[in-house]
Amino acid sequence: MQISQVKALSTKLNWRFSLFNIVLLIGLIIWLWQETKPVSVIQPQLSADGKLQCVSYSPYYHPGQTPLNQNSFIEPAQIDHDLAVLSKQFNCVRVYSVSQGLGYVPEAASKLGMQVYLGAWIGWVGVNNDKELDLAISIANKYPKTVKALIVGNEVLLRGEQSEAAMQGYLLKAQQLTEVPVTYADVWEFWRKHPKLESNVDFVTVHVLPYWEDDPQPISQANQHVLNVMSLLKETFQKPILIGETGWPSIGRQRQVSEPSLINQATYLRGFLQLAHDNGWQYNLIEAIDQPWKRDLEGTVGGYWGIYDTALTPKFAFAGDIQPRNDVGMIVLAGLLGFALFLGLVFYFQLGLGYVTLGLSAAGTVFGISVWLQTQYLLSACRNILEWTTLGGLALAGWVMVIGLVLWVCQTNKRYLLILKTCALILVCAAISATVLLIVDGRYRDFPISLFALPVLQLSFASIFLGLDIKPQRVLAHVLCVALVVTTLCSIYLEAHNITAYYWLVLCGLFVVALWPKHQTSTHSSL
Repeated sequence: MQISQVKALSTKLNWRFSLFNIVLLIGLIIWLWQETKPVSVIQPQLSADGKLQCVSYSPYYHPGQTPLNQNSFIEPAQIDHDLAVLSKQFNCVRVYSVSQGLGYVPEAASKLGMQVYLGAWIGWVGVNNDKELDLAISIANKYPKTVKALIVGNEVLLRGEQSEAAMQGYLLKAQQLTEVPVTYADVWEFWRKHPKLESNVDFVTVHVLPYWEDDPQPISQANQHVLNVMSLLKETFQKPILIGETGWPSIGRQRQVSEPSLINQATYLRGFLQLAHDNGWQYNLIEAIDQPWKRDLEGTVGGYWGIYDTALTPKFAFAGDIQPRNDVGMIVLAGLLGFALFLGLVFYFQLGLGYVTLGLSAAGTVFGISVWLQTQYLLSACRNILEWTTLGGLALAGWVMVIGLVLWVCQTNKRYLLILKTCALILVCAAISATVLLIVDGRYRDFPISLFALPVLQLSFASIFLGLDIKPQRVLAHVLCVALVVTTLCSIYLEAHNITAYYWLVLCGLFVVALWPKHQTSTHSSL
C-alpha cells in the first residue's frame, strides 16, 4: 500500500519527541549497565569442604506441587535427585513435615552422608497432629544417626494454632519416645514470650528474618540485627540456640527499607555466614529451592527465598563477584525487535527526516526492552488465571498505548487519539485500583511500577510537551485525578520509608498532570 509522506507534527514537536526518546534510551542503558555490572560482595570463611551447615528443603517447586494440597505426594525419585544436588553445597537439610512423601528424606539423606532436622508439623487438628508426630518419632528412631533432631512444630504459637501448654505436651511425648534431641521452632520474639518452653527442649530453635521483622531492616543493618538478636537470646536462654531459619528474598516487594534483590540476598547470606563462623553459631538457611506455591500466601516475595531457582540452578556462588542479571542477551534481542518494529513504521509512513527516524528507533528500542522487563515481572508475580488476565491485560493496554502514541506522532489521526484516550482511561482506573489494594492489603502486594513506567512517561510527555489531549470529560477527569492523588498519598503515609512508594508517587503525579483538565475549554474532542 502506497502512503503519501506525512508531516505529522511540526518540526519543533518532532524534535522534542525524538530527543525525549533518545534521553529515555540513554537513561535505560545506564540503568541496565548498573544492573548487569558484577558486584563485589563479602566472601565468608567456609569450612574446609566449602559446604554450609544446613538448609530448609521443601520439594514443592514443580507446577501443581504444594503442601496445602494433602493429595500432593512427592515421589522418592525427586527427593533423591534434589538431595544429590543439595549435598554438594550442604551437609544437612531441614524438613517441616513427614507427610506427603517427606518421610523418605532421612533415608535418602543417609545414602549421601547428609543429616536431617526432621520436622513434625503441628496445626489446628489434634488427631492429625498425633498422627504426624507418631510417624516422625518412628522415623527418627529408625534413622538416629541421620536425624540430628526432631523439630516438633514450626511457628505454631505465632499462628495461634496451639497453646503453650499443648506444645509442652507434644514436646514431652517426643522426648519420652525418642533418643534424638527434641526442639521447637518459632520466631525469636515468640520464644521470648514463651521462655518456659526451654525446659521442654534440648536446644532452642529460633527464626531470625530481618526482612519479615515488624520493623523491617535495611540490608546494611540486617546482619547487625541478627547479632543483636542473638546477644539478647543468649541473655534469655541457658540452652544452646539453633538459628532455624534465616535468609533474604531475591525478588518481591520492598517492605519499608527492606529490599529484595539478588545482590541483597547474596550480601545477607554471605555476611551471615561470616558472622556464624566468627561466633560459632549453628544455623539453617531458608531456603534451598524457590517455592512458587508460597506466592499464594505471601505474594511475589514468598516464592523467591531459594538459594537455587526452580531449575535447581544456584542463583549465586558463595565466592567471587555477583552478576545481578544474567539476561543481557534477551535484553539486547528485545531491544532489537522493538527497534525493527518502530523502524518499520518509518518506512510505512515514508518519514524522511533523519531525526524522526532516530527518535522512533530509540522509542522502539526502549519499548522492546520494556516489554521484556514487564514479561519478567508477570512471570514472577502472576499466580493464577485471574492475575494473568488482569496484569497481563494491563501490560497489553500499556503496549497498545505506546504503539498508538507512535502512530499518532507519525500521522495525527483521530482514531489513534481515541485509542490513546481509551488506554489512558484503562490505565488510570488500574492505577487507582492497584493503589487501593496496596492500602487495604499491601503486605503481600507489589507496586506495579514496571507495568506503568513506560506508558505513563510517554503519555505525560506527549500531553505536556506535544500538546496531546487525552483528557476525559472534565468531571470524570477531576474525579479520577483526585482519587489517584488521595490514594497514592495514603500509600506513602503507610510506607513512608519505602523508596518504591515514592517512585509510584512520581508516576501517579505525572499521570495526574497529563489528565488534569485545563482551565479553558479544550478545542479537542473529549471522551
